[in-house]
Amino acid sequence: MTDQKRPPHDRGHELWTAEGGPSRMLLASIDRWVNALLADDGITMPFMGGSQKIDAVIFARSDGIVVGTAAIDHMIQIWAPSLKISWMAGDGKKVSKGDEIAVVSGEKETLLGMERSMLNLLGQLSGIATEAKRWSARAPGQIACTRKTTWGLLDKWAVHLGGGLTHRLHLYDAKMLKENDLASMYQEHDDHSSRIVAFLQEVSNENCGAFLEVEVREEKEAIMAAAAWAQRQDENLPKLVIMLDNFGPERSREVASQLTEMGLREHVYLEASGGIIFSQLDEWHESGIDVLSTSAVNRGVPPLDLSMIVDGA
Repeated sequence: MTDQKRPPHDRGHELWTAEGGPSRMLLASIDRWVNALLADDGITMPFMGGSQKIDAVIFARSDGIVVGTAAIDHMIQIWAPSLKISWMAGDGKKVSKGDEIAVVSGEKETLLGMERSMLNLLGQLSGIATEAKRWSARAPGQIACTRKTTWGLLDKWAVHLGGGLTHRLHLYDAKMLKENDLASMYQEHDDHSSRIVAFLQEVSNENCGAFLEVEVREEKEAIMAAAAWAQRQDENLPKLVIMLDNFGPERSREVASQLTEMGLREHVYLEASGGIIFSQLDEWHESGIDVLSTSAVNRGVPPLDLSMIVDGA
């Protein structure tokens, strides 16, 4: 990275903080996904409880980072209020194989009816956090997920607690100009470079949200974007984010070097996306890039292996 300041892709505090827990935005997302997950499991009405009480323990069958306890608490509060759960490992905590994560107590039918949905939710989010931690440990402060998600903001919450960057939380959280946007803009210009420049010369920072980002496919586009933004620095604008799409470590290094030589690097954050793989993280670390965005930290990630065992089973 070019400096120690975290890039604007660090939006996880809008979802969750250690002091305050889940935000209203995250709780709304949790509510939507919990309703959908339970409905798909045939649960359409809250459990009313019964007379036979049982206890169960949720424990880890592999090492990882726990995420989802706030979601489980919300699920129980709305759908199974007769259940009681005590957590030994809260959101963001590391667990080892064999560790107890929670003790659940309540009426048998309710607990067994909720078992699979609880484990699915907790396992999936913990798996994402565990993978995000694996990547961010190799490239601290650089790994960001994308809007290619399975469970929307829940994925981003898990990435955040795994030490990754959330990137945009949703479409309108930050303004991002991609090739499909450019294709429909400034028809008087016949190439991407001139369209990017035309956009950057007139865009108002007030309409950009958390940050402004443009996607480029060629070195020329990156240089012209940085130069156009640098010309507006008397307006005291924040840094522009330039996404280098499928450049690879070597091409990205060359772009970063050119921008530095031209005195433009200080005006931009450089993000690389496309083809980012774990085995190349050391190469990326030397490339001069600020952010590496990839869906590999949250899509197709195996869930953390968890089990729930009822006393006496």
